[in-house]
This record gives sequence, C-alpha cells and structure tokens, in this order.
Amino acid sequence: MRVRYPKYYKTFRCIASDCPDSCCKEWEVLVDDVTATAYRQMEGSLGQALREYLYTDGEGDWYLRITDGRCPMWRSDGLCRIQAEQGHDALCETCREFPRLKHDYGDFMELGLEMSCPEAARIIFEADPRWEEKEMPGGETPEYDEQDMQLLLQTREYLLRLLEDRRYSVPEVLALMLLYGYRAQDGLDGGQMETFVPEAELVFANSVAKAADPGALTAFYSELEILTDAWRQRLLHPQGTGQWDERLRILARYGVERYYLQAISDFDLVGRVKMVVASCLLVQQLGGDPVQTAQLYGKEIENNMDNVEAILDGAYTHPALTDEKLLGALLTPA
Repeated sequence: MRVRYPKYYKTFRCIASDCPDSCCKEWEVLVDDVTATAYRQMEGSLGQALREYLYTDGEGDWYLRITDGRCPMWRSDGLCRIQAEQGHDALCETCREFPRLKHDYGDFMELGLEMSCPEAARIIFEADPRWEEKEMPGGETPEYDEQDMQLLLQTREYLLRLLEDRRYSVPEVLALMLLYGYRAQDGLDGGQMETFVPEAELVFANSVAKAADPGALTAFYSELEILTDAWRQRLLHPQGTGQWDERLRILARYGVERYYLQAISDFDLVGRVKMVVASCLLVQQLGGDPVQTAQLYGKEIENNMDNVEAILDGAYTHPALTDEKLLGALLTPA
C-alpha cells in the first residue's frame, strides 16, 4: 500500500500543558469499544473514576462525560490522568490519534494533521508543505472506480499548483478554485472537461459576481452547532479588515488536501470545494490572526460532522453560499 503524508506530519508532538487550548476541553471524548471494556474492568481509583464518567448514548457509543467543561481525566497541570498513570497505550483511540488524520482509500492511504489542534495548526501554516510517500504492507482492492480516482488526483494536483500561482491574488485564486470545481465535477460525472483558462474564467467570474451581504456568511455559520462562546462571539463581532492574508492560500491547500478525494464516496466535489472556499472567506471576514482563527474554525466545524454535512447541504441551498454571492464576496470591493 502506498502511504502519502506531508513532510510536517512526523514532526508533530503534543505540547501538553503549554497548549493555548486543549483537546480535553469542551469535547466529549468518543471511547472505542475495546478501550471502554478495559476502562470498565480497570482496578483502583482510576478505574473507579472512569466507570463513574463513562456512559453510552442512544446508539450504544461510549463517551467520557464532560465535567465543568472539561474531560474529567484532565488534571490541573494540563496532563491526562490516564496517560500519567497507565501510559500512552491506555488512552482510547480518539486520544491516541488526535490530531492525526487517516484517509484509507483501499490501495493507498493519505495522512495529515487536523487544524483544530493549535500546535498542528502552527505546523501546517509554518512547515514545508511538500508530501512524502512510502510503501507499507497491507492494502485492499479499492471499491472506487480507478478512472474516477485518477481524475480526482489529477484535478486536485492542478488546484494545488494554482493556489501557489502568485500571478493571482488570494481572492482571485479562490474564485478560480470555485469555478474549476465545477469543471472537475463535469469530468467526474462522465462529461468532457473543457480547457480551463484562468484569465478567461476571472472575466466570467466578475461578470456573474453579485454584491454579498457582509453578514450573510457569518449568519449562516451562526445557525450551525456552536461549541464555545469564543466562537459565538467571533461570529457576532467579526473584525476583518478587508485585507487578504497570503497565508489563506495555506488554509485553502489544507482544505483541498483533506476533503477533495472524499468526493469519491458520493461524487459531491462541488460541495467540498465550496466548503473550502467558504472557510477561507469566513476566516478572512472574522479577522485576527489567521492561524488562531483557522484553529478555532477547525474545532467548531471540522470536528462536528453535523456541521460539515450542513455546509455540504447548504452549498446548494443556502443564499449565502450561492456561486454569485461567494464570487461577489471574493471579487467585489468592500
């Protein structure tokens, strides 16, 4: 099996008590069945505490109940009691793996880091973005059509090169990404992909762009599930200056690398491209340091599948996410 990952993937190390946020705050931790069984059988005071806070939801999944806004195993020194007393291997799968991502497509796998972790976000924005590849044992016959996957891989590579093209400003390259998503969708649907000429596409984009309500996008995200009051306040009081930070190219790259190939499962490529474009536009509108804002976005949106699904659905139905409004927000001067 081929395994691909960005060069920075192996550099991640949890900074524990030095973290400005924590994956032990706000989130209820999903505990895999094997670990839940081990916790329920564990002896001593730790086992007693784990049994006190373990519970199952209506679907039979195990969780550690949040207490005072934090995981009950999170100590005052910022470290995990389970890891401190039983070692790293005693952690549940969620805690062992976070913020590492794994996308297994059968005959190849891609690894990455989640933006919702502050240290991972710092690395993503600062480290070498180039990818490495190695062969590992294992793998299965893929369920996808090979021709469809090759189209996704090739068009994704084009988008990643386009993002690095400094002839186009950040909003221009995001507009081009949106339009190219439709071109690639045509190919994925079995149609003929026409040649994509960026200069001509920008002329078209400007011709159809409609002035967007500055508050429409933040209002849409306010309708989603909100985890922290910090995110609620950012949405209520955006502080964007109207200036585009070049680092948003990195955020777009991260989104394309993370979500683009997932269209092999449902053929919804346009929805994912629009989600990435909208995320960059939202981070720009909220203002502040783009790394910190993107990290909070990841925590609130990317780690909540209900929110991700709502955005994918809204890409086709919500007025703030129409092509004309997104292009207007990108290309129409404030």
